[in-house]
Amino acid sequence: MLIPAVTVPVSLVATFIVMYAFGFSVNLLTLLALVLAIGMVVDDAIVMLENIVRRMQEYGEPPLVAAYKGAREVGFAVIATTLVLMAVFIPITFLEGDLGMLFTEFAITIAAAVGFSSLVALTLCPMLSSKLLKQKEDTPFGFVQAVDKGVRRSRKFYISILTRVLKAPILTICVFVSLLGAVYFLYMQIPSEYVPKEDRGAFFISVTGPEGASFDYMEEYMNVIEQRMMSYVDSGEVNRLLVRAPRGFGRIENFNGGFVIVILNDWAKRRSAFEIMTEIRTGFSDLPGVRVFPIMRQGLGGGTGKPVQFVLSGPTYEALAEWRDIVIDAVNENNPGIQGLDSDYKETRPQLDFVVDYERAADLGVTISDIGTTLESMMGGKNVTTFLDNGQEYDVIVEGERDTQNSFNDVSNIYVRSERTNQLIPISNVVDIKEYGAAQTLSRYNRIRSITLEANLEDGYTLSEALDYLENIVREKLPSEAIIDYKGQSRDFVNSGSSMIFIFLLGLSVVFLVLAAQFESWIHPLVIMLTVPLAMAGGLLGLWISGGSLNIYSQIGLIMLVGLAAKNGILIVEFANQLRDQGMRFSRAILEASDKRFRPIMMTALTTVAGSIPLVLASGAGAETRITIGVVVLAGVLVATFFTLLVVPVAYSLIARGTGSPEDVAKELDRLRSE
Repeated sequence: MLIPAVTVPVSLVATFIVMYAFGFSVNLLTLLALVLAIGMVVDDAIVMLENIVRRMQEYGEPPLVAAYKGAREVGFAVIATTLVLMAVFIPITFLEGDLGMLFTEFAITIAAAVGFSSLVALTLCPMLSSKLLKQKEDTPFGFVQAVDKGVRRSRKFYISILTRVLKAPILTICVFVSLLGAVYFLYMQIPSEYVPKEDRGAFFISVTGPEGASFDYMEEYMNVIEQRMMSYVDSGEVNRLLVRAPRGFGRIENFNGGFVIVILNDWAKRRSAFEIMTEIRTGFSDLPGVRVFPIMRQGLGGGTGKPVQFVLSGPTYEALAEWRDIVIDAVNENNPGIQGLDSDYKETRPQLDFVVDYERAADLGVTISDIGTTLESMMGGKNVTTFLDNGQEYDVIVEGERDTQNSFNDVSNIYVRSERTNQLIPISNVVDIKEYGAAQTLSRYNRIRSITLEANLEDGYTLSEALDYLENIVREKLPSEAIIDYKGQSRDFVNSGSSMIFIFLLGLSVVFLVLAAQFESWIHPLVIMLTVPLAMAGGLLGLWISGGSLNIYSQIGLIMLVGLAAKNGILIVEFANQLRDQGMRFSRAILEASDKRFRPIMMTALTTVAGSIPLVLASGAGAETRITIGVVVLAGVLVATFFTLLVVPVAYSLIARGTGSPEDVAKELDRLRSE
């Protein structure tokens, strides 16, 4: 135990050298990488130590000889698995934007730890084995004997199963195809989102009143909300409240908004923040004059905005308003998962439209310029001249009395002088006045007239489902000229999906090329890469059982599984090649390699699983993201290990028979002909 245990502190401490060189900090993602690395850095040392001990037990070699020969025997496999794991993580550094900046630190940190663990396994572990191991061990105590007995029985049972499977490869092929189908099924069933919901210990409550609401109106409701929230303070779940109205800092034009910042108590002293938010959302629904929405600020992509930000673009704002109403009505009627759907285009600002009656104005002797000047002066203000006083120049501004302009009918009290009769004529005699509501702002997105629809999501309803639903409404109910786009977290989610697919395919390609260069063959890497779908099936199954989602963290975990699954295949294929080079028959080499590598494969799988268990059992700040990666790695490694032990030998026997040196292939063909 001591020999591989030394690998952990040496590899992790050495990793800080790389972090320092790249200017990384100790943060949540680099610490997450180090936690995952703990279960991975011991793998190479375990493979090395197990092979040395095996040679001492089977061949009776002294520790020094066993360390030398054992290290040479598995050295290639250790280097191959290390390069594969590093090749998986390096493509993550190609991610762009904030996502790339964050996960570059994660990828380089864990790749450095794996690289140093390989160096330790190739140097320090053989040296320690030659010094610390004894050729004749003392009689182990009962627990060790029981474990050894269990391992021997497991190996015997595994070889008996493998022997039958090799004689009936069709069954294995059917199982493999079924797992491919399971990958597709689970991928379609598991919901997708940008990041998992995190209980960050604080959230916002957005309060919105009717357009044009006064400060006194909002103050009354904010006081009611504050009084109700004090019950959470008294219960000990909320530590502090900050209540503010109006919402804008330094902008006092609109008073119809407010917000509450809720600082929660320690995680151990309260319920989940999402339970409290759901309770607030339903409990405050009885306030008729305002809309209340709790919002959890997310660490990536969300900010304080709503997760759903769906952009509609089109030719005119009038058409966009009609399309907006169609979408909002459809959502409100049929989809309770999308909550509080609203838009940034609201025709709620009162506007007056003056339409001049040109014929009547001409008959009365009123010019258009006089009408415009009168309206400008009375309803706005007009700079007519300046005057000097003690060397200072002042503007003279003519404007109407604001106290007489409080209603629509007050406009009729404005008069304009006729140039023909020099009499004052009510402006309502020459102008038709129309009152309507207009939007406060006219937004554009990508230089096109646009409206943004924003909404919150019900617990359990994912961003992927919401965006798909909105896209279907646009596709089914809106004309073809309607253009859709995304903002905020929705845009990050859409962009990250395509980026992660590219990174995943790039990782597969790089791993395959690295294996092809090491094995100098296209067949052997193909056999090894068949383990990837097995790991994907396990990771997705873990997400499905645990109720998780496909997000950037679970996708990073799936990318990790590419290297972790390929590692087991490398151990079997590389040792089978060694045995064939030594003259062993093809079928015998497969069984022997599988038998000899059963124990290190199981040991490395158990250490990786053990390293992910603390993540699965995590609680407190950031637990949601750690659980996601932990579940993917744990389930993926377990399933991949179980099926790899059968699929890789069968695939090797079916497609790798013609590989090897020409002499070996000729001997194998002659033997098959003689049989």
